[in-house]
Amino acid sequence: MMKNAVPTSMQEPEIKVGVIEGVREITGRFNGPFHLNDGQTFSGPYSVSTTEGRMIFADAAGKRIDQQKELCFKPMEGATFSLADVTIGVRFHWERKQAQTFQGDLLLLEKPGGTLAAINRLHLEDYLSSVISSEMSATAPLELLKAHAVISRSWLLAMLKRQGKTKNKGADLRQASLKAGEIIRWYGREDHALFDVCADDHCQRYQGITKIISQHVAEAVQSTRGVFLVYDHEICDARYHKACGGRTDNFENTWEDIPVPDLSSIADAEAPHDPIGTEAAAGKWVFTRPDAYCNTTDSLLLQQILPDFDRETADFFRWQVIYRREELEAILKEKSGIDFGFLQGLVPLERGPSGRIIRLRIEGSKQTVIVGKELEIRRWLSRSHLYSSAFCVSMERDSSGLPVCFILHGAGWGHGVGLCQIGAAVMATKGYQAEDILKHYFHGAELKKLYD
Repeated sequence: MMKNAVPTSMQEPEIKVGVIEGVREITGRFNGPFHLNDGQTFSGPYSVSTTEGRMIFADAAGKRIDQQKELCFKPMEGATFSLADVTIGVRFHWERKQAQTFQGDLLLLEKPGGTLAAINRLHLEDYLSSVISSEMSATAPLELLKAHAVISRSWLLAMLKRQGKTKNKGADLRQASLKAGEIIRWYGREDHALFDVCADDHCQRYQGITKIISQHVAEAVQSTRGVFLVYDHEICDARYHKACGGRTDNFENTWEDIPVPDLSSIADAEAPHDPIGTEAAAGKWVFTRPDAYCNTTDSLLLQQILPDFDRETADFFRWQVIYRREELEAILKEKSGIDFGFLQGLVPLERGPSGRIIRLRIEGSKQTVIVGKELEIRRWLSRSHLYSSAFCVSMERDSSGLPVCFILHGAGWGHGVGLCQIGAAVMATKGYQAEDILKHYFHGAELKKLYD
């Protein structure tokens, strides 16, 4: 990983968030007056389209601007803007469109190829207020929100520093090790060419002020303003996920093969759990419900901490997915591009300490392939994403012994590295302070204030 040395002093950054990209029409509304640099002022509904290499902007009053590649609208008198049909949960099982409202500047750009992008430019602390309300419910416990403000701020600054060092801006940082019969990939975060971060789970959920920004959120952001997680004089690349399943995993099992001390596996419990070391241990792990902070079925707590669409995922600590053999064969062919023929087996070859599979052998009548890492396994075995790669496989067979169904018995939700959001929420309800929560999930990390 690239080093992110802590600066001696800095000012609050201004960032650009990509909200909509790759469309040919954008519609929305200015909720109050917005102005361009040329002095023109706009308010009310607007639309943007692209045709024959031109970007055409029009509002409800009949004003029209065309032959532009970029427009920057700045708010006056606390005005906000709205965008229709913003996609959230891209490629996840709960993908949908929303109308969303934002503070700050609106940038409209025409991209190469004749598509459009809508970008929101604003200060980091304003951005964080929305991220915290989008990632977790604004009614979540204050200490959880404070902890989340620190990790979201830390991840963002660490990412921006890496981005400045990336040679191929806009390049996909997917890494692949392709050997005979083996495909091992991990997915880094590509540098977006037109903006700093996107508004979806690929970076951090950001839904503007559409989500309720409660007094708790405002207090969490303000009380931690300019505070970052630091390890060994570097800003932490503070990763997080929904539920570890009882134990977090190591950074190198999901991304680069470089151990990161503050992103190493811990038991998400007051009493330690041993790392998963064998298939027998993995089976015992996923078929039981060990004591863990994220082992909760408290519906009132989950309603308090999770956004509405996340609450659609009810069985996150332990879960089960059943595929008929023909269905899984079709999914594998669609997602991997490989025709395995008659699917004969799914065999875990290597696991991380959380039980997440790092290398999985897929056995078919036509081909047998080993796939990894964690995210690639989840992509291959689902039309969207499996909850995690911490699963054991059982099969139902016909009278001749051939597989009829594959049953995946799983644990956890997400990649399992860094802070476990549901576990951290439970810790907060037990009286742990934000600093205690952060030091639980990030080995040896400390808090440091870098700007006022």
